[in-house]
Amino acid sequence: MDMKINKETVEVVSKISGIAEEEAELLNARESEIYIKLSETGFKKTYAVLAERKFSLIGLFCAEAFEKNSGFNLFYAFKQAGRANVLVLVLDAERDKKIHSVAEVFPSASWFEREIRDGFGLEFADAFDSRRLFLHECYPENFHPLRKDFKNGPIHLAESPTPEYRFRQLKGEGVYQIPVGPVHAGIIEPGHFRFSVIGEPIFSLEIRLFYKHRGIEKLAEGKCPSECISLAEAVSGDESAANAVGFCMAVEQICGTKVPERAEYLRAVVLELERIYSLLSDLSGMAIDVGFALVASPFLILREEVLRQNEKLTGSRFLRGIMVPGGMKEDISNAYLKGLPVFFKKFFNVFESAFERAMSSSSLIDRFATTGTIKKELIAPLNLTGPLARASGCPADTRLDRPYGAYKNFAPESSVRKKGDVLSRFEVKADDIRASVNLILRLVEKMPEGSVHSKYDSGMRASGYSLALIEAPRGQNLHWVYLKDGIVDRYKVRTASFCNWQAIEHAVLGNIVPDFPLINKSLNLSYAGTDL
Repeated sequence: MDMKINKETVEVVSKISGIAEEEAELLNARESEIYIKLSETGFKKTYAVLAERKFSLIGLFCAEAFEKNSGFNLFYAFKQAGRANVLVLVLDAERDKKIHSVAEVFPSASWFEREIRDGFGLEFADAFDSRRLFLHECYPENFHPLRKDFKNGPIHLAESPTPEYRFRQLKGEGVYQIPVGPVHAGIIEPGHFRFSVIGEPIFSLEIRLFYKHRGIEKLAEGKCPSECISLAEAVSGDESAANAVGFCMAVEQICGTKVPERAEYLRAVVLELERIYSLLSDLSGMAIDVGFALVASPFLILREEVLRQNEKLTGSRFLRGIMVPGGMKEDISNAYLKGLPVFFKKFFNVFESAFERAMSSSSLIDRFATTGTIKKELIAPLNLTGPLARASGCPADTRLDRPYGAYKNFAPESSVRKKGDVLSRFEVKADDIRASVNLILRLVEKMPEGSVHSKYDSGMRASGYSLALIEAPRGQNLHWVYLKDGIVDRYKVRTASFCNWQAIEHAVLGNIVPDFPLINKSLNLSYAGTDL
């Protein structure tokens, strides 16, 4: 356990003790990460004050048999915008006793609480939504797959599941519902969208996901960290590198492993390449949804060319199999790296031409502007991050707020818009691509020589836990790892999509149904990254 007792840690514990009116137990502390255990009464007093001080609930998860406790513990991760520190409040939870819900104060908690209810069977008192989340009707009652007493294997699904999932019912003169999905046209993951409409404008939207739950967190149990890299990469296909690095960072923090400087630089290059091809897909998709193939085509061609660069550099178009705890699995030759400036010079010309063509189209601007507005007031309560938040006036970027790896020395340029509409998201994502290209060029220019992997032997029998935050293409991803004697006992992943999906229910209000595909594409959230 890494117990870093510095002046700031002492001050935090002292403040929490004063708020809770009890002795706060410091469980663990390291740079920008503090764990404090409280009673239920002390927690209620503390979280109310944190809400007043504009903290966001960025994560809520459960672990069984944590440290010396044979039962359950809940971990509430709080963070203030623009600050690096993550404060994790830890509570004991009893199987047969309801836990106080915080969703009325921190709306982002609603899905977290439902997820814990499904996975561990813990109930939350006064929760405004207690329906199942990832366990759909076909799963048997009293089935909670994240408990230690459940062993992976075949399960018997209900042939005639009851009761039926109850969507929100909105009644009134002229209100009618439009169900869309979960099966969609084309190659797309399943998701159900239930619209309530009055005339043409959308009055309400409820989304339901989790149709393809894969049990990634359960699969990680009992494996050594190196075996879990492929699981992290499978969380979401176009965020493979980001999630692999996030998992590795958490493990490295537990083990005290220092990653070589060259490996940190190479990781940043790979992460920015992933950001570029992911956001190019977003831009092209938005243009396609308004029938502007002339703009979409160059973005798609550029995306394919970036994927080919990925394969040349790492052997994988989607940047898989290159990250390992301690650094990189293999080095990337300087000859390949020096080809990137030449590639991006041609890239920029095509990219800027396509972007200017889009911005000079009055019909495209007409469809994008004022459509799908997400208000800044929603960002903190729902823990919205990434381009979505930056397009709504919040400069949220983990690379700047909580820099890691090479980002400690190479800060990306930040782009912020205030209107929060589709046009703002289009502009921010285009700026993010430009910033990623410039960042890669700076990294390649200053690339150090040396090893790309630290000896990991010291971590083979490590015990402890740590949280890592990483800026993926869609926003902030959270990885929490708990090791016992070098084996993963609990692995928790929360992608940006998990929180950002809830913004779409607000973004569509007042818009017409035909604008929904455009609004959805402007966010381009991951179904798989939400449904682990």
